[in-house]
Amino acid sequence: MNVLLLGSGGREHALAWKLAQSPLMETFIAVPGNPGIAEFARCIDTIPLTDHDALVTLCGAEGIDLVVVGPEAPLVDGLADRLIAEGIAVFGPRRVAAQLEGSKLFTKELCKSHDIPTAAFGRFSDAEAARAFVRRHGAPIVLKADGLMAGKGVIVAMTLDEALAGIDEVFAMGASGTEILIEEFLDGEEVSFFCLVDGETVLPFGSAQDHKRAFDGDQGPNTGGMGAYSPAPVFTAEMERRTLHEIVKPTARALADADSAYRGILFAGLMITADGPKLIEYNVRFGDPECQVLMLRLDGDLLPLLHATATGRLEDHDIALKPEAAITVVMAARGYPGHYDKGSVISGLEAAGSIPGVHVFHAGTARRDGAIVANGGRVLNVTAIGSNVAEARERAYDAVARLDWPEGFCRSDIAWRALG
Repeated sequence: MNVLLLGSGGREHALAWKLAQSPLMETFIAVPGNPGIAEFARCIDTIPLTDHDALVTLCGAEGIDLVVVGPEAPLVDGLADRLIAEGIAVFGPRRVAAQLEGSKLFTKELCKSHDIPTAAFGRFSDAEAARAFVRRHGAPIVLKADGLMAGKGVIVAMTLDEALAGIDEVFAMGASGTEILIEEFLDGEEVSFFCLVDGETVLPFGSAQDHKRAFDGDQGPNTGGMGAYSPAPVFTAEMERRTLHEIVKPTARALADADSAYRGILFAGLMITADGPKLIEYNVRFGDPECQVLMLRLDGDLLPLLHATATGRLEDHDIALKPEAAITVVMAARGYPGHYDKGSVISGLEAAGSIPGVHVFHAGTARRDGAIVANGGRVLNVTAIGSNVAEARERAYDAVARLDWPEGFCRSDIAWRALG
């Protein structure tokens, strides 16, 4: 099978690592890729992911059988629609279904129409009306910008003053003329839950827990994610059953009934409350860094699963996950998520990756003068698998200690919930 993988981060490196193990793989190309992905695929960095015409041309020239879309923006922009119109199978939803992530308001209205458990909400295009709503409901309360925000368009306001001050800030985060969402504060523990969906069939792909804050103790600003582990102990078999029955399957059914069948990975961000699971948000791609731990736990061939999802043939497949636990620690450039410098040299990658069960995925790197250098905010994902969370965590931090990159930092407490 000839495969084109789109993306350049740690998520895509983990997907490339797993896809390359498939005996079905023939030609493997990545756009734009990164130095880690280049170990498995031919990387082409001259085509922007926004150039749909060039991507279609590339697929034709290379005889691509399957396009695997890593990031969300091309899906929200309608890339899957364009490729499917050309007869190319795509792992990732069409534009309308991708609005599950592209528009928080779309998702909330879908939940409201189909009795899917989620936080109560109000939507506002006027700042003064939003402030009046906040004054009526008090704090804590959650403010969200609509649109794609790379996981950062949210303010959890614990006081009324914080909420009122945050309204203008959230309006500024969104696109011009957009509405903002104001939600009730849900108390509980957050979980990421993943399912393959081919329009009708839904297959669970495991759970994970992310660490959004930049610093130990869940302190500091929100980030794209500083680490993750899988499975999530709080997400019991009963929680999974309820989530499938009350949230994921009704969503898939609603989209199929509206002739917008969802095909791809559906990532449900959940809050496990005293009343059970409630949907915080949907994402239409693998989480980053959750994908990295799921790939280590997947027991079997990823490629036929993704192709079956893209072609509506999942009913004959199963997903097996190893019973072991996996953890990933994000190494970021100092200053992230604020200003950071690029170009610092990273050494010790081979030593870090030599520890049994450890894989170092490139998230924001480049190759320059024969060396690997930092080229982004989140730069490396040090990922390990072990018989339990404690063993996986020990291996991951042993690998971190072998890296020689003074300009980088990481949290030292990834998986504290599971260990606690």
